[in-house]
Amino acid sequence: MVKQKKIGGRLQAAYWSMVGMGSALLISLQPVMADTIWDRFSTIMQDVYGKVVGISTIVAVTVAAIALVVRMVSRNQRAVDEATSWLKRIVITWIVLNSLGFIVAYLQPLIAGGTYTP
Repeated sequence: MVKQKKIGGRLQAAYWSMVGMGSALLISLQPVMADTIWDRFSTIMQDVYGKVVGISTIVAVTVAAIALVVRMVSRNQRAVDEATSWLKRIVITWIVLNSLGFIVAYLQPLIAGGTYTP
């Protein structure tokens, strides 16, 4: 029983020593990184937005091509009208998604630092 406590005490001491060394390492590396959390978040969001725009363009072109084929081949007027409405929705959604990046890039300097300067 005594041996188990000694082994457990040693493991616990080793664990807390590792935690302390890891914390000290993280604190000492913080000035080196020089990136704030908001800079990192901005970089991640730009990357995610770029991927979303790329995927949305591919999907929009594919679905628009299908809608155009349905519109040109179908003899049913209802199918043609639905394909036309889908084309309108696709174009509007694609324009909105691609405009978001421009809007954010334009507005970001205007509200930089939390102060709006018109």
